[in-house]
Amino acid sequence: MFATVITPIDQYRRVDTLTAVSQADPHGLVTLLFDGAIAAVMQARHAIASSDTPTKLTSISKAMRIVDEGLKASLQSDTDNGLAANLHALYDHIVGRLLEANVRNTEAPLEEASQLLAELRDAWIAIAPAGAPPTRLQA
Repeated sequence: MFATVITPIDQYRRVDTLTAVSQADPHGLVTLLFDGAIAAVMQARHAIASSDTPTKLTSISKAMRIVDEGLKASLQSDTDNGLAANLHALYDHIVGRLLEANVRNTEAPLEEASQLLAELRDAWIAIAPAGAPPTRLQA
């Protein structure tokens, strides 16, 4: 009876995302998680700047879920438990900064979260397996 209207651009993005995920190796999937979290934080920053509260809430929630349920959940280390513990703590810090940005409606914590995620993404890309194709979602 009630139908959700999906714009053509949203349909394209959905197909593009599904294609990128279905073709990615495990390393590429984590890269996609970083890309998604960074994009959500950027959208939240814009929403705060333009006083768009619903988009801010949605974007920050999305970024928090990606970090907490995606990046943190993907942590595993058979050789260096200290590294996994440090990354776990860093992801907790990022989620905390996102929460602070949401509660205080301020952009500074989002800037910090974005910078940390970008640095982690760059480091993750640097350790990509040899011959792995670049993985990136289209905006």
